[in-house]
Amino acid sequence: QVQLVESGGGLVQAGGSLRLSCVASGNIHSINVMGWYRQAPGEQRELVATITTRGRTNYADSVKGRFTISTDNAKNTVYLQMNSLKPEDTAVYYCKFENTIVVEGPRYWGKGTLVTVSS
Repeated sequence: QVQLVESGGGLVQAGGSLRLSCVASGNIHSINVMGWYRQAPGEQRELVATITTRGRTNYADSVKGRFTISTDNAKNTVYLQMNSLKPEDTAVYYCKFENTIVVEGPRYWGKGTLVTVSS
């Protein structure tokens, strides 16, 4: 089992920055992809950014050039640096760890952290 705890959310003005953290505990040996997703009120959860254990990253078009995903393997932590925030970035942000190598591999979600961007 893997437990994920997000932190770093809060209220920020448009144009500001936040850094989200997701700390993992438990057996993450089989995990090969870590990512951030978000869900705005009344909307479906959507991918924000992912990073593989080899360092390959992928971003949603809406955040490219503004957000950066990174990891600290020694701390079992994945970060999301968010710059130039916009009101449309307001959402609950969730961390996800998964194994995409095997069919229906394990996947774990955190409980989320709320980001609110005021105009």
